[in-house]
Amino acid sequence: MGIKQIRPINNSSRFQTYSTFEEITTARPQKRLTRGKASTGGRNNSGSLTNWWRGGGHKRRYREIDFRRDKHGIEAVVTSIEYDPNRTARIALLQYTDGEKRYILCPAGLKIGDRIAAGETAEVNVGNALPLRRIPLGTTVHNIELKLGKGGQLVRSAGGGAQLMAKEGDYAQVRLPSGEVRRVHVDCYATVGQVGNLDHENISFGKAGRRRWLGRKPHNRGVSMNPVDHPMGGGEGKTSGGRHPCSPWGTPAKGFKTRNNKRTEAMIVRRRSAK
Repeated sequence: MGIKQIRPINNSSRFQTYSTFEEITTARPQKRLTRGKASTGGRNNSGSLTNWWRGGGHKRRYREIDFRRDKHGIEAVVTSIEYDPNRTARIALLQYTDGEKRYILCPAGLKIGDRIAAGETAEVNVGNALPLRRIPLGTTVHNIELKLGKGGQLVRSAGGGAQLMAKEGDYAQVRLPSGEVRRVHVDCYATVGQVGNLDHENISFGKAGRRRWLGRKPHNRGVSMNPVDHPMGGGEGKTSGGRHPCSPWGTPAKGFKTRNNKRTEAMIVRRRSAK
């Protein structure tokens, strides 16, 4: 994996950088492991615009990813590493000894021909999935479960890696990439290693068109709108509408805590914003 810069023959290509895709081994996904993905344009089932600045973009097919890693005790061989347009990480195709094929997130260092497994008895090697109670302290993990058997929900984007900090009774403390330290049940599964495609954060899009290819529309400020469109819109001249920054629905945007989940409050040992 690496980054290349094209020859700056015009203004749009002057600052563009691309991934070399040297780790990709095939361009065609497994047809049985894909399905269609409809574009919502940021609207919900009633047609209301609930997620602004979305729409357009290239048509995609969704790859079915095995986040649960529930084939315990069955060894698999990595047969290919592929590009996934729906996520920043690469995906690896596994061929299990019983003939089944599945996609997983490709961790850094995983190569074609490597043998990986999941379960209580699996070794602590890159790509293997184990419960947190079986993973040594200090190990870097990703694709961490929050609920037993639900599948990995934490640390799934390119370059992500969490560190197993401590184990106390039925819970383990995991330091997430944001800096937050969170308690997770020791029977929850996690995959050993760091998510691959580490150079993703260093890519420069270089032009607005590349964002449109991804379905991202131009973003304009609330103060540039009319009062009918945003609480901060309107006014003679450049003004913020005489009120604090807020969302289109009036929720304060700076310093206002929006987290409201008392059920999991005790699971956070150290917040990401702690000094």
